[in-house]
Amino acid sequence: MTGGWASITACPDGPLLVRGDVEILLASGEPAPRRRATVALCRCGASGIKPYCDGSHKVVGFRTEDEPS
Repeated sequence: MTGGWASITACPDGPLLVRGDVEILLASGEPAPRRRATVALCRCGASGIKPYCDGSHKVVGFRTEDEPS
């Protein structure tokens, strides 16, 4: 996926939602497999399917800072 538009939304106490036409690369530089236009990326570090979120943030009690006002 390249070109077009994309948006990234930080979910409070959860993942980053990536919507649109963007390539996600693994640490190795290889493209991450992607089957959907919207994916959730792990921010807590506990996911078993990194770089994608598997809901582990709920189990480990991951918390983000309050949004600036």
